Amino acid sequence: MTITIVGGGASGFMAAITAAETFPAAQITILEKSRTVLNKVRISGGGRCNVTHRPNELRHFIKNYPRGEKLLRRLLPHFDADATVEWFEKRGVKLKTEADGRMFPVSDSSHTIIECLIKAARNLGIEIRTSVNVGSFQKNDHVFTLEITNGEPISTDRLLIATGGYPRAESFDWLEEHRHAIVSPLPSLFTFNTPDNYLLPLAGVAVKDALVKIMGTKHEWQGPLLITHWGFSGPAVLKLSAWGARDLAENDYHFTCRINWLPEMKEQEVRDFLLAEKTNTAKQQIASHARLGLPARLWKAFTEKAEIPDTLRWGDASHKVLNRMTELLMNSQFEVKGKTTFKEEFVTCGGIALSDIDPETLESRSVPGLFFSGEVIDVDGITGGFNFQNAWTTGYIVGKNIGL
Repeated sequence: MTITIVGGGASGFMAAITAAETFPAAQITILEKSRTVLNKVRISGGGRCNVTHRPNELRHFIKNYPRGEKLLRRLLPHFDADATVEWFEKRGVKLKTEADGRMFPVSDSSHTIIECLIKAARNLGIEIRTSVNVGSFQKNDHVFTLEITNGEPISTDRLLIATGGYPRAESFDWLEEHRHAIVSPLPSLFTFNTPDNYLLPLAGVAVKDALVKIMGTKHEWQGPLLITHWGFSGPAVLKLSAWGARDLAENDYHFTCRINWLPEMKEQEVRDFLLAEKTNTAKQQIASHARLGLPARLWKAFTEKAEIPDTLRWGDASHKVLNRMTELLMNSQFEVKGKTTFKEEFVTCGGIALSDIDPETLESRSVPGLFFSGEVIDVDGITGGFNFQNAWTTGYIVGKNIGL
């Protein structure tokens, strides 16, 4: 039996290795259109590769997938984050868990993961071919024929599409022609561009905890926030963009976001604190010393926005001035006019509709012998290792079933 995998990424390699171990008589080939394999692994996590995430309790873990939660509820018990850790450690790669739950190789280098996967594949006799672009395929008499750009056609008994997400709908045309419904692809992880934002000069300033809400929707997320040259980024914004991906696209990425810079406090608590400062530090200038754990530059920007002179002391502050500060701290609003996606971290929502795939094996319902795994299907997670876990899990499931 011959098995061909289109896509030399994380999911494709996991599927190939699992298939080779499960069906040792099979001839397995990975086809990658780029000159090198595992390119997203190489550059993800700033070159460290965020392999997966812990803790791993299923009901909490699956809540990190804006799309695909139902499918992964069925698949993760077969190969979850703990299984991923065990899989790599069995092959000599130890992983570590950081404070926020993200897991990286102890080496802090994605090359450790790449070398592990390539070594495992080669030890199992898997052929890896690069610079091979599959333009289309046909199936006749149980055999697939792959048309290769500038190359000879390839025949195979089983076929896995693990090409990752496509940013444009037309990129799915070669799959749609085989009676597969395509959920329109859209960016899922992106930052918010706020060109009129008075905080832009503070690029690089971060807060550990902020609550960001998209006005007019139920979408909100609390977590670290980063001010950038073009607007807002950081986990709170990236995760919020994933959950709101389709709604924000419908509005052409023009919307209002509200930021609560002190989400663990109630508005009255903030107001009472500021009023208490009138007595406790009456002679101190308001703008000169940050309060409430906020970065000094951010505090100063808020005092300027509240029209507080540098010389104004706490004891001389009017209730009107303190109310303006309270509003800025608890209810800052910014007009978002566009997005910025990270090329190296690009994730799409959309892809092969899950209704067209057998949820137990990930085999196509319309084309027997054809399988899908990874981001090419309509599953995507927030940042933190969840998209790689989808790749490992779906690749493993396909590998276990593709030779049956």
